[in-house]
Amino acid sequence: MWELVLAGGWVMVPILLCSLGAVAIVAERLWSLRRERIVPPDLVPQVQQWIKADQLNEEAVGRLRRHSPLGRVLAAGLASRHLDRAAVKEGIEDAGRHEVHELERYLNTLGTIASISPLLGLLGTVFGMIRMFSALTAAGLGNPAELAHGIAEALITTASGLMVAIPALAAHRYLRGRVAEIVVEMEIASISLVNLLYGGQAPAGRASARRRPVKPSVAAS
Repeated sequence: MWELVLAGGWVMVPILLCSLGAVAIVAERLWSLRRERIVPPDLVPQVQQWIKADQLNEEAVGRLRRHSPLGRVLAAGLASRHLDRAAVKEGIEDAGRHEVHELERYLNTLGTIASISPLLGLLGTVFGMIRMFSALTAAGLGNPAELAHGIAEALITTASGLMVAIPALAAHRYLRGRVAEIVVEMEIASISLVNLLYGGQAPAGRASARRRPVKPSVAAS
């Protein structure tokens, strides 16, 4: 393995760094994007029970805010529960945008790794071809070892770049899809909270709220 790295030339160094970065990001995101951590299944029923039993107070909202990302979104809305529906919706939207940003952490970096790894491999290919033609120019066909080294450098870097880029791209798409699914679940929970607080009806005198269905913009990113 080390011989292949040496044969690939200095371009193999950034390719290896990209591979290590991709592995670290994927492992961290898989751990962080667990559904039971972000959208615990028992959280919304618990909040509904507090509301129906009139047990919702500042201490409960504080516990909810420390509970999970979904808890922070719901707590942001509940903090404005004494105001009108628009204020609750605005609080949920603001908290939702922040949580979506946290969910998407490092995904842009992973996408960049997937994009530049083939380019690094192509760069190594170009350098390998330059080495090969330089050997041909200097010694003709009388130095097959130098010629073979140039061909090896060209092929190894291309293959290495693709071996990093393909899994990184697949992981990037998968993690993006997981974030999107989680965001939808957070939106559903937020809508159910707003409807529970206001009975699915807009307050009297707010015609604009009656015309527009409430859909917290948790998915904004």
